[in-house]
Amino acid sequence: MEITTDMIKKLREITGSGFLDCRTALTEANGDFSKAVDILREKGLAKAEKRASREASEGVIEVYSHGEGRMAVMVEVNCETDFVGRSPEFLELAHELALQIAAADPLYLNEEDIPQEKLDREARIAAIRAEEEGKPEHIIPKIVEGYLAKYKQETVLMNQAYIRDGSKTVKDLVDELAIKLRERIIVRRFVRWMLGVESDFTENVQEED
Repeated sequence: MEITTDMIKKLREITGSGFLDCRTALTEANGDFSKAVDILREKGLAKAEKRASREASEGVIEVYSHGEGRMAVMVEVNCETDFVGRSPEFLELAHELALQIAAADPLYLNEEDIPQEKLDREARIAAIRAEEEGKPEHIIPKIVEGYLAKYKQETVLMNQAYIRDGSKTVKDLVDELAIKLRERIIVRRFVRWMLGVESDFTENVQEED
């Protein structure tokens, strides 16, 4: 399939990748635009991994208030340079993350932040419920596995479906911008306050690698 300049231009606008990278991706994908996006995304994430040793200490703390002060969210998002930290795309990401936290009420930042005792408790609850519903004993482990997967999807910020586009996760959203800006982006920590309800700020912290 012929790779046209318009196809390359469109791919560049979406991914922020260079001209040659876009042409190569479209060639590898035989003109399949969606596949080309995936190819560039995979390469971009691989490059991000190579930059993992670089410190991400710039960025912004986004504060969002809702309901006439009855709820507030604070989220820290880091990047490598002040230039990126002040860019409209980065600031918009921080705002979108604050809205996500306000709307979806995550309990944890990443899966590894969930205490094992909490997972064990949820597993017991799922197993007891399955038994009470008369599920065959041999399928209960699968039921528990599915229940825990759903629990992690709903309570972990990076696993949650993005509120504006359920086809992608919050992690996808962050990764896409990291690729476009060619810089490491870290959601460092967040807290969600509701008037009269205690919150544990230290629970939602991403340590520097």
